[in-house]
Amino acid sequence: MLKITNLHVFVEKTPILSGVSLVVKPGEVHAIMGPNGSGKSTLAYTLAGHPKYSVTKGNVKLDKHNLLEMTPDERARAGLFLAFQYPVEIGGVSVQNFLRAAYEAKFGPLKSIVEFREILRIEGEKVGVKKELLERNVNEGFSGGEKKRLEILQMMVLKPSVAVLDETDSGLDVDAIKTVARGVRAVIAAHNTGVIVITHYQRILKYLEPEFVHVMVKGNIVKSGGQKFGEELEKNGYTSYV
Repeated sequence: MLKITNLHVFVEKTPILSGVSLVVKPGEVHAIMGPNGSGKSTLAYTLAGHPKYSVTKGNVKLDKHNLLEMTPDERARAGLFLAFQYPVEIGGVSVQNFLRAAYEAKFGPLKSIVEFREILRIEGEKVGVKKELLERNVNEGFSGGEKKRLEILQMMVLKPSVAVLDETDSGLDVDAIKTVARGVRAVIAAHNTGVIVITHYQRILKYLEPEFVHVMVKGNIVKSGGQKFGEELEKNGYTSYV
């Protein structure tokens, strides 16, 4: 379970988050929507431990762990996963070697590298990551859709207890959104993963079917509801909340 309590975050001297509280239980999907600059991505990067973001108040617990006292790699090994809005390229490192290193860092040495590569191929096919992509350097020359599918494949391999998806649906066509959502739902079903999905649009929520939708304005969650609330937000916008 992820429990965020009264979280305040600054970037340099500028306050971004001003008292965010949120509880994500195992298997739940929470969507966070809101206007640009409201603090959605700041929440994601703060949870992951980005050094640019300074927590001045509040606490975050992941199961029994005090997340804010942990380094980014410790948070990942404890079960936190972040899918980036803009996945970066990693030159000189193949996808399969990258995923193997990440897997071993979390779960320990593999018994068979050949077997692991076969698992990658099978899991990759489920989210549209072809075998030839696994042999290329991470995200080098990948399309936007291929990068986002690779993020979900990483999630499938690392089996997180909590996953934060930062606008994973941006730049994707309808078919890609369906594929990504199917991969996320598969991880939830297999590992009871709690998910926070940050998005501007209802289209991915149609396939993820979140239990909770929250609207964030000026660094705080100002209202919450169910999936129908997400439909209302997309239809009516955020003006009344701002």
